[in-house]
Amino acid sequence: MSGDLVSLKMIGIAAVPTDMELWRQGAGLSSVPVEFSAHKASSGAALLADVGADICLIDNDLPAPEKAVVIANARSRKPGPLVFLTGPAGGARPDGIDGMLAKPSNQEEARDLIEICVRATIPTRVLIVDDSATMRSIVRKILSGSRFALDMHEAAEGFTALEQLRSGNFGMVFLDYNMPGLNGFETLSEIKRETPGVAVVMMTSTLDNAIADRAHAAGALAFLKKPFYPADIDAVLERFYGLRGKR
Repeated sequence: MSGDLVSLKMIGIAAVPTDMELWRQGAGLSSVPVEFSAHKASSGAALLADVGADICLIDNDLPAPEKAVVIANARSRKPGPLVFLTGPAGGARPDGIDGMLAKPSNQEEARDLIEICVRATIPTRVLIVDDSATMRSIVRKILSGSRFALDMHEAAEGFTALEQLRSGNFGMVFLDYNMPGLNGFETLSEIKRETPGVAVVMMTSTLDNAIADRAHAAGALAFLKKPFYPADIDAVLERFYGLRGKR
């Protein structure tokens, strides 16, 4: 998470606004200032169209037509808020949702879930590592299509990547498997030794399940086969942020 002071506006929408009380309490315990307000679907939908919110929480118990109106109003703003559906696991996921969250049962759970929302809102510093400048440009373009905010940087080989990781507050690395010098697995091993908190996504044009299994065993968050698309990136980022729900 960024060390800079951040203030965020969060709107909770439920059939009964008091159902959002635990979320309000969790927002009050957040690591950054979060202004939380709860609304009924009718007033909340109009508010989202007019007010600049950073995060929108929608109770999954709302009737489907009301959820659809709220989501549409959230998506009508540019830039719009991240939209999270809160409820039990399972069930259909509406279009336009950025992730699924459990319903908290106490203040501590609510605080932890609010922290996930905050983390997903603050831009994640990403390092793209590939010996091909063309491929780095392609990956950068794909990442720019994500609905999550990414602060992108590049490295042409493993040693340079490690130097940047030592000096920068990176959250994620997209790492090519087949590179000269320090190859992808050697670079992954060093990343996990020196900066174990950084998530690594291995990329390759080679379709080989053994490579994917080895990458996961070595600590990679995910394995992507080129070509991949913004939806694939968003699915990886949902896992990175701690969101749930199938895309």
